[in-house]
Amino acid sequence: MKVSLGMNLKEGAWGGGNQFGKALVQFLKKKNIEVSFDLKASDLDICLLVEPDSRLGISAYSNKNIQRYLSFRNSNCIVVHRINNTSEARNDQLKRFNKYRIAANKVADHTVFVSQWVHDIYVESGFISKDYSIIQNGAPQELWFPNKQSEPSSKKSLVTHHWSDNPLKGFDIYIRLDEMLKLKKWSDKISFTYIGNLPEGIHFETSNYYGPMSGNQLVKEIQRHDIYLTASRNEAGPMHCIEGALCGSPLLFIKSGSLPEYCNGFGVSFTLDTFEEKLEEMLDTYDYWVKKMSSYPHTSEKMCNEYYILFQKLLDNREHILSQRKPTAKASLVEKTSYKINEVKDSFKKLVPNSVLRRFGSR
Repeated sequence: MKVSLGMNLKEGAWGGGNQFGKALVQFLKKKNIEVSFDLKASDLDICLLVEPDSRLGISAYSNKNIQRYLSFRNSNCIVVHRINNTSEARNDQLKRFNKYRIAANKVADHTVFVSQWVHDIYVESGFISKDYSIIQNGAPQELWFPNKQSEPSSKKSLVTHHWSDNPLKGFDIYIRLDEMLKLKKWSDKISFTYIGNLPEGIHFETSNYYGPMSGNQLVKEIQRHDIYLTASRNEAGPMHCIEGALCGSPLLFIKSGSLPEYCNGFGVSFTLDTFEEKLEEMLDTYDYWVKKMSSYPHTSEKMCNEYYILFQKLLDNREHILSQRKPTAKASLVEKTSYKINEVKDSFKKLVPNSVLRRFGSR
């Protein structure tokens, strides 16, 4: 099996999508599956479209690139489109983000949503295909695991972490908690740590703050805490609370987006009106919840295995899937030649510094 993953993977703290890509690549390679990040091979079996907007750094290629690949090079490749974000998480009231991806989805033979909530949001925006799966995100247990170093204390420490500084990540609740900690009633019982980027103008007075972390440094910091808090709104497939849960911390989570799908049964949910009340409930029932965390299911092994099974199933049914595609005009020799010439040009541009290309382009 040859799989192309349409991502430009980054090192360090780059958010949940990047972590998904790294985990899937590692898993597939262990299965002796050849993985690439472009459309150069003429015999790809699976092409995974992750981000169709080529203006975004994570995107290795767009739906249009895939369509040209199918038309001019390899029509036998099965296209899977993973959808892991929404307009709702961006306060995009015109739903441009969703509609852009629904338009890009026309090239896909199968769609993967990272939660039922995301699927339902896209149905509301016009998605109508029945060829889809729900594969929830997961994090690697070899990295994220419980490792409490100190003796249990009556004073509990809360933590959260976000790469994004989007206000919808829950900063209203985090600032509210920071204010609560000015009162002895709360400061005697809890502490709070925020890790990651902050929106402009936001700062903490009583809470602990650390900038973005990744890898073992981030893991060790989260492991030091007792309760994982997330107030993030409209999360599609939240990696941050998965990581907290795998570190053994019960979840205190807001009822929004896909958080209930990922958190139910492993902590206490709250609304804007019930935050203080539910925080008290979490403190009172902490011992009950902490015993349940060892069975938290959202691991990268589980997630990647579901993708692997899906890929196998799609390839087993390739003949039928290809027969269901809408017919397109057969590419002419001129079009195929032009496609190959453009491929060579694109490869050349990647090898030559932009400063050199601009110098020659101005002559």
